Amino acid sequence: MAVSVAASSIPSLCSDRTTRLASSSSNLSSSSSLQFPLHLRRLRIPTYGVSAPSRPRILPPVEAKKQTFSNFDDLLANSDRPVLVDFYATWCGPCQFMAPILNEVSITLNDKIQVVKIDTEKYPSIADKYGIQALPTFIIFKDGKPYDRFEGALNADQLIERIETALKVKQ
Repeated sequence: MAVSVAASSIPSLCSDRTTRLASSSSNLSSSSSLQFPLHLRRLRIPTYGVSAPSRPRILPPVEAKKQTFSNFDDLLANSDRPVLVDFYATWCGPCQFMAPILNEVSITLNDKIQVVKIDTEKYPSIADKYGIQALPTFIIFKDGKPYDRFEGALNADQLIERIETALKVKQ
């Protein structure tokens, strides 16, 4: 499949310099469109060791329960279980990776811990209060106070093990 982009369709590419380059280059056609050179169009990529394309992976929707509290301290004080807080940002790739994992952890450890997500862009004062400098950052709160803290993306098994170990060791 050949890809062709006409310079006239992209305003930033239309200039005297582009016209001069198009007319002087042997790889560009006279209509100012960009095409792959002939020798690259014939390039074949071997497919041995490559499996057939798989179906796209469909992740289950995150079953987040939105709750409103008058402040973060009320949430921590009124929880009957330890609280795992995920400090994240919408632009953070590892944070987005953690969304379905946190849903799984919340279901698995439902009787042991409450999972809460806090967007550091919307609540910078909370992020500043707890010194959040890397994303994602996880803090386990027990009795309203920080109990354990760790940073970075983990798979579900690692996160569950980390939470269970922290709660057993420090109890």
